[in-house]
Amino acid sequence: MIDQQIEIPTKDGHTTTFITHPERGGPFPVIIFYMDAPAIREELRDMARRLGTSGYYVMLPNMYYRSGVMELGPIPPDPEAPERKRMFGFMNSIDIPLVMEDTRALLAYADKQPAARADIVGTVGYCMSGRYAINAATHFQDRVKAAASVYGTHLATDQPDSPHLAASKTKAELYFACAETDIYAPREIIDRVKTGMKGSNNEVEIYPGTHHGFAFPKRPVYDRDAAERHWERLLALYRRNLS
Repeated sequence: MIDQQIEIPTKDGHTTTFITHPERGGPFPVIIFYMDAPAIREELRDMARRLGTSGYYVMLPNMYYRSGVMELGPIPPDPEAPERKRMFGFMNSIDIPLVMEDTRALLAYADKQPAARADIVGTVGYCMSGRYAINAATHFQDRVKAAASVYGTHLATDQPDSPHLAASKTKAELYFACAETDIYAPREIIDRVKTGMKGSNNEVEIYPGTHHGFAFPKRPVYDRDAAERHWERLLALYRRNLS
C-alpha cells in the first residue's frame, strides 16, 4: 500500500488529505471518505487503509481546514466539556455547499493522478458526513456511482438538498446504515428516509442493538459484529458499482 498526505488546493485554501491505495494494479476507482465530527485521527486512516486494500484510491480530506485545525484529540463524552463544544462549533462551520466545493477540488486533483480513476467514484460518510456522501452522488452524477451514509445525521430536513430526497436526483446506488438507538438520527427520521427511498434500488438498513458510532473501534459503543457487517455491505456496494 502507498500512503500519502497531500495539500490539495481548494476554493478557500488547502485541505490536508490522507490518500491510500495499492501500489500495483491501478488505476483504481476513487473513494472519498468524509470524516465524522471528531475529525482526522489514526482510527480513520486505518479505516481508509482497509478500503484501499480492496482496490481503491481512497481520499480522506480534513474538512475543518477553514478553521485551521485537523486533529482534535480525545473528545470527552460530557456534553458540557469544552472540547465537545469546540468540536460542535467546527462541525457547524461547514455545510453541504462548502463540502461540495471541496469535493470538486478533490476530484480535480484525482483527475491528474495516474493511480486514480476519477470517473468512477464511491463515497462514504460517517455521522455528520452521511449527508455529504449522499449529496456527492446528486452533485456529481456523472462520476459518483455509489454512496453510503453510516449513522448519518441531518438525513431528512426541509431543505431541497436533504438526503431523503436523493433517490430521484441520482443514478448512484445509495446505502444508509443506521443505528437502532441514535439520538442524532431517531426512528422518525429513518422512516422518512425509507419513504424517500421507496421504489428505488437503494437500501436503508437498521442495525439491531447498536448505538451511534458502532463502527468505530475506539468508541465505547463499538459493536464488532455490526461493524463487520457494515464493512461487508460497503464493499459489496462498491463491487457492484465501481467496476
